[in-house]
Amino acid sequence: MSAPDQPTNDIDGVRERLNVVTQETRFALIQDVLGHPEQLPTLKELDYVNPSKSQTTIRQHLQELVNVGILEEVSLPKDQRQNDLPYKFYGLSDEGRKFLDEHGLLRAEDTLADVYDSVEKTDTIKRYETAPRPKH
Repeated sequence: MSAPDQPTNDIDGVRERLNVVTQETRFALIQDVLGHPEQLPTLKELDYVNPSKSQTTIRQHLQELVNVGILEEVSLPKDQRQNDLPYKFYGLSDEGRKFLDEHGLLRAEDTLADVYDSVEKTDTIKRYETAPRPKH
């Protein structure tokens, strides 16, 4: 006989999710998402502000955050996409925002935006930063 499914807010589930979000690289990525002007950065933008990590590493950590429901991948509808501009973005899910807030991990949101804004950016990154975003 197998055990019944655990509720999503059980202590082991919370512990696992906290373990995922507090890992150094993933926590930095969450901070980068929160600091982004639209809170919807692209992989390229996240790669730019994390120069010590490879794009593959960043992608893997983003996927882990998506898998546990903290982040979601959001895409522009095909009819709104423009050549040479991004169409795939990463943002906090509603569930992720609630979880981070419940655990006191959103308190520095304004400071993170100021830090992100102060980063010197290339013309390409500036174009990506101001690219159209889907409603989130």
